[in-house]
Amino acid sequence: MQDPLVSSWGAQDRFQAHFIVKIETSNQNKYVAKTILKTSGHFNGKKIESISWNGGLLAEVLNQDSALNELIAKQSIKDASIFVDPSNNGIRIYSKWKNSHEFKITKDLFAIYDQIAAHIKKI
Repeated sequence: MQDPLVSSWGAQDRFQAHFIVKIETSNQNKYVAKTILKTSGHFNGKKIESISWNGGLLAEVLNQDSALNELIAKQSIKDASIFVDPSNNGIRIYSKWKNSHEFKITKDLFAIYDQIAAHIKKI
C-alpha cells in the first residue's frame, strides 16, 4: 500500500556530473581548487568578466593557464563554477547541481575538464 502523504523531501530533479582523475596522491591538499568568478550585471544579465582559482598548488597552476580561464569565462555561471577535490580513489572535477533541462556536457565543458585533468596529472 502506498503512503497517501507524499514527503516533499524525496528524490529531487537535480544532477551533477563528476569527472574522476585516477591518481595516487600523498598530499591531497595541493589538489584542492575552485573558481572565483568576477561578474557584472544582475540576474539573467549577469556576465562573467574574469575568473581566478583559489586553493592549493593546483589552483596556482590553473591561474597561469590563460587559455583555459578565457574558455571558462565564456560559460554560464553554473558551468563556470568548478570545484576540484580529492576523493578516496582520485581527484574529482565537478560543477554545480542542475535540473534535468539544464543538465548537459558540451564540447567546451568537456574540453575544460580535460585540460584541468591534464594539469592534475602533471603535478
